[in-house]
Amino acid sequence: MNLETDFDKIFHLYAEKVYRLCLGYASGDEALAKDWQQETFIKVWKHRKSFQGKSSVSSWIYRIAANTCLGDLRRAKKQLPLKEEALAELRSEETETPEDQIWQMYRCIDQLTPQNKTMILLELEAVPQAEIGQTMGLKHGAVRTRLNRIRKSLLKCITHGKG
Repeated sequence: MNLETDFDKIFHLYAEKVYRLCLGYASGDEALAKDWQQETFIKVWKHRKSFQGKSSVSSWIYRIAANTCLGDLRRAKKQLPLKEEALAELRSEETETPEDQIWQMYRCIDQLTPQNKTMILLELEAVPQAEIGQTMGLKHGAVRTRLNRIRKSLLKCITHGKG
């Protein structure tokens, strides 16, 4: 695949998934997620000649996205809190809506280690486990085991408010 001639196609194919991956790291901050998405594709373009085809294009792009988000968070030396207005909405409503459940899930995902966060966000994007392993540099069996543990931890956090 020629990344230079296919860049527009690649962008349209992966832009939304990269955005949602970044949104998970940004704790629901849409503007920050958009910034990271844009920075990811700038890096994809700048480093297109370094892509050697040892992994799939999507694995390469997801790795760039995860590294972009994590690098920015490390530089800022902070974990982003969920947007306050979203938290206020969660507290004020008596009945839980699907949106409330999504925010609770993001809150729980925020408590994961950076590597586990990357894995579950890719899983939520329906990235195949073999590709997650390729992206993370892990064997498929290790990915399957860790995702199972992460899912159990998230379920516990979501249902009981504990990590």
